[in-house]
Amino acid sequence: MTVGKEHVRLIKPSRAYKDAYLEFYEDWVRSGELMVPWVISKDPSEFDEMLAFLQRNEQGIDIPEGWVKDSTYWLVTESHKIVGAVNIRHELNDKLFNSGGHVGYGICPGERQSGYGSEILRLSLEKTRELGIAKVLVVCDAINEPSKRVILRNGGIQDEDYVESNGNVIERFWIENVE
Repeated sequence: MTVGKEHVRLIKPSRAYKDAYLEFYEDWVRSGELMVPWVISKDPSEFDEMLAFLQRNEQGIDIPEGWVKDSTYWLVTESHKIVGAVNIRHELNDKLFNSGGHVGYGICPGERQSGYGSEILRLSLEKTRELGIAKVLVVCDAINEPSKRVILRNGGIQDEDYVESNGNVIERFWIENVE
């Protein structure tokens, strides 16, 4: 789908996109913001090891106790620029049910307000369908109005909030994931 001025798609992390990913990563670093989803905070200086780490997570190999298998994708423009990333958890444990959800996505700070958030979630829902997830949990901090709008635009139905031990309120939304 065309968003902003360019067509975008989700791709698996790949060495072919190393330079584009490093630019994406540096945009986040320069912003000083918390990197979302969590996988993009992994230092990419050992790029091949980072790719292997992501592949092991997807296969469920050497994942820490209490974690679940997950798949990571990059949102790429037709000019081969990475503008976002998504981490899709294949199932929910208690922590993910309360505060993580099935899908965690982020658009790099320099590319926001271009429609990429809605598109990355829409494309992520296609990936969750491929995994057989019929009802998808997506969450955001209560103060994150842009993310809440993205979730609602993609069919999110609000469920009970979850309050973390530090008082942060997590808004939880379910999306029926059928075509």
